[in-house]
Amino acid sequence: MSLDPTDRRILSALQKQGRMSNSDLSEKVHLSPSACHRRVQRLEQAGYIRDYVALLDARKMGVPTTVFVEITLQGQADEVLEAFEKAVARIPDVLECHLMAGTADYILKVVAEDTEDFARIHRQYLARLPGVAQMQSSFALRTVFKTTALPV
Repeated sequence: MSLDPTDRRILSALQKQGRMSNSDLSEKVHLSPSACHRRVQRLEQAGYIRDYVALLDARKMGVPTTVFVEITLQGQADEVLEAFEKAVARIPDVLECHLMAGTADYILKVVAEDTEDFARIHRQYLARLPGVAQMQSSFALRTVFKTTALPV
C-alpha cells in the first residue's frame, strides 16, 4: 500500500492529536466522515498506525531526569546480543534501547527521579546486565526539542 497526500494528512493530524474524533479529523483533512473512517481503518490494518497511546508528563510522573547510557559489550556473538537485549527489555526505567553502529554497541534512554535514583537503577539493573564490558552515562541537562511525530 502506498500513501497518498490524504493518507499523509490523516497520519500527520493523528500524530499531533490521537484522540481527535473522526468528525474533527474528517474536517481537518477535507473528507467525508465515512471516507475518513475507512481510510483510518485501512491505515491501521496496513500497520501504518501501530497503536494509540497517551503521552505522559515525565515531571508530573516523578521521573524528570533523562540519562543516555552507552554500552559496549564484551563480544558480538548472537547469544551475547540476545542475552543483553532480553535482560534490558525487563528494566522498567529504560524507555528505549538501540543497537548502534559506532563506538558503543547500544544506547539506552533511561528515566529517573534524580541522580540518586539513577544510582539505584544502575546498581539494581544496569550493572547486572550480561556481557557488558563498558558503560558510560550522560545526563540530559535540558530537553531542547522532543517529538514522537514521524515526518510524513
